Amino acid sequence: MSLKERITEDMKAAMRAREAQRLGAIRMLTAAIKQKEVDERIELDDAAVIGIVDKLIKQRKDSIEAFEKAGRQDLADNEAAEIAVLQAYLPARLSPEEIAAQVKAIVAEVGAKGPGDMAKVMGAAKAKLGGKADMGQVSAAVKAALAG
Repeated sequence: MSLKERITEDMKAAMRAREAQRLGAIRMLTAAIKQKEVDERIELDDAAVIGIVDKLIKQRKDSIEAFEKAGRQDLADNEAAEIAVLQAYLPARLSPEEIAAQVKAIVAEVGAKGPGDMAKVMGAAKAKLGGKADMGQVSAAVKAALAG
């Protein structure tokens, strides 16, 4: 079963169980997937769907930060609940130690010497680790590897 099919089945289950918040988060995800497919006139594979889920989670994290600064904990809690629903569609994430090891291998593979090679390393890291790791953590690991 593809990831898109799993999302559709989960949406049906949420409808049957009358889980309004979960249903809303899944509908938002399916809308983002369909929008991408219509805009680019393609059928998304699982890797592209994972990319969309990652993007939506990042948006929710940014929203939580803004809501907490504004003193709107109710809205921040709603965004956190959506993140919990979305994270169910991501594959198992790499630990910080695994990310650091992968980044060191990528730096050696690319032949990066210093901070000026950050873009080259990040391009290779995104291709290799996309969907498996939080790219914010990967970026921090790349900076540390190139600085040291």
